[in-house]
Amino acid sequence: MKTAVWLYLFMFVAFFDLHAQYPILSPFAISLGAAPSFIGLILGVYSLTHLPGNLIAGFGVDKYGSKGFIVFSLIVAGIVLLVQSQVTDPWQLLAVRSVSGFVLAFLSPACLSLLAKIAQNPVQQGKLMAGNGMVHTMASVLSPAAGAYLVAQFGFAQSFIYLGWGLILSGLLAWIGIKERQYRQTASTTHTDSRLRDEDAAGSGGIPWLFYGIPLAISCSQGILFFELPLMKETHGSILTSGVFFSLVSLGALVTLSMLFLSRISPLIRTSTGSLALALIFFGLSIHWPLPMYVSLFLIGMAKGVIFPAIASLLAAVTSADRYGRAFSILSISYSVGAFVGPIVAGQIRSHTSPYFIAFLILMLALTLIPFRSFVTPPERA
Repeated sequence: MKTAVWLYLFMFVAFFDLHAQYPILSPFAISLGAAPSFIGLILGVYSLTHLPGNLIAGFGVDKYGSKGFIVFSLIVAGIVLLVQSQVTDPWQLLAVRSVSGFVLAFLSPACLSLLAKIAQNPVQQGKLMAGNGMVHTMASVLSPAAGAYLVAQFGFAQSFIYLGWGLILSGLLAWIGIKERQYRQTASTTHTDSRLRDEDAAGSGGIPWLFYGIPLAISCSQGILFFELPLMKETHGSILTSGVFFSLVSLGALVTLSMLFLSRISPLIRTSTGSLALALIFFGLSIHWPLPMYVSLFLIGMAKGVIFPAIASLLAAVTSADRYGRAFSILSISYSVGAFVGPIVAGQIRSHTSPYFIAFLILMLALTLIPFRSFVTPPERA
């Protein structure tokens, strides 16, 4: 399990650095003279350049293993942040963010693939994926405030330098700490009892393509939420209030991620029921149900805490070990596409339709299309 601890550390540092930039990137771009429309492009290009990186990572991780991609991603992303500290105009920042999105696209598929190989049974696999979700959530709770504090104390340039060196040092530790060879040699078809009955399943480990509509819809709904939340009347135009609301989502996720007994429930059941609950919450928001906003956001976080590790566990359970990289890279692509599309949709329709209702429709459509019969849920073992 030492390898799992190392992986959690590297994922935490990477997500911490990423989320720490959320509250400071827009002000930094403004300080460089970027227009609001161009700032949106700067923020969105990260998800776009994630896509080719995810594709390369999928096949590369399966062929060469995870360690090299983890080390490469962390060190080069750190170097990119050092370069970002020296940019002087918005176009340079756009180029740097493009490279950053491409480089960090390798990290998540590589780490998830190695975590899946470490697990010896489906229950342990579920716990490891839940741990990954908890690390991600903790980073998202702590890092925005840390990023704002760094800028307040040291300025933009110095803050990017500190964050960059944090990634570089993590990459060097990854080179020393990750012992992958034993898992590459012993990774077996622990979950090969989980087969698909549908012969039209996708080529990436036998996963039906329609299944990836679920992570795409979830990411899209989150993009809608993150676009809409700062604009809602409940925030009263306060950045601090918006930050508290975002933290409530992360805290809700921490609650369900801490319930490790959930890993004993079929990941397919967790994915479908969690997605249904999330859809119903968005429907409630669209009709202005009586629950206070902070309660709704906390419930959204709880649903996310159920869904994200369940999706990863389900993919690992129905995919052979030599195809983990491809399966998780397509998962990352689905998340990236949803994160890019969600805010665009919200911006286009919010004047005449509640974006939350669109989030509800997208989630329900994805749920309707899940090919349940294609999955044979793996037997749970203690």
